[in-house]
Amino acid sequence: MWNWLRQIKDSITQKTAGLMRMQFWRDTVEGIYGNNPPHQPVATELWKAVRRHNLTKMWFMKIIDEREKNLDDRAYRNIQELETYAENTQSALLYLTLETLGVRDIHADHAASHIGKAQGIVTCLRATPYHCTRRKVFLPMDICMLHGVSQEDFIRGKQEKNVRDVIYDIASQAHIHLEHVALDDYLYNVRKVDFNIFHPSLQKKSTLLPSYLYIRSWKKTY
Repeated sequence: MWNWLRQIKDSITQKTAGLMRMQFWRDTVEGIYGNNPPHQPVATELWKAVRRHNLTKMWFMKIIDEREKNLDDRAYRNIQELETYAENTQSALLYLTLETLGVRDIHADHAASHIGKAQGIVTCLRATPYHCTRRKVFLPMDICMLHGVSQEDFIRGKQEKNVRDVIYDIASQAHIHLEHVALDDYLYNVRKVDFNIFHPSLQKKSTLLPSYLYIRSWKKTY
């Protein structure tokens, strides 16, 4: 379900089509919690998971509602709006993951909230070069305005100091939330190239990341 929702925005040309798909998933969740899931493979598996782990309906609805708002295809007004989006999508997914693992603990939820917000901010930074190729920029407008940077500056791939200052401020906000290994790895790399978000090295995936995460989890050093 998460992947389907995530791909809707990039796979539609009209907002109406996106709204229809979101409504399908909203109705699907209602059907699942009414013990009447639609005859669809993903819905069936989700229904089984909800019954097995007693998953909270609210988190599914928050993900759908926030993804629907995001169909407007506009930049975030400020960093707080980006964090709200991250909380209601990335963090909500982590809350569901914790419930699946049988973890219902306020401290774990607190950590998941920070991880989700940091992950949402990092995802926004990572996706910026790709979005720029489609003449779209979603970085918080308040930070861009603070440094006198326009969306066109990003679309043209400019690398002046004020452009890098925008990335620095946004990356710093992610770093405030926590130094989680997978996220901090990207923040470290973006710092290494002086916050030039278009640097080729930032587009490479870390092939060692799965092993790195396993070692960290084994040592319990998150």
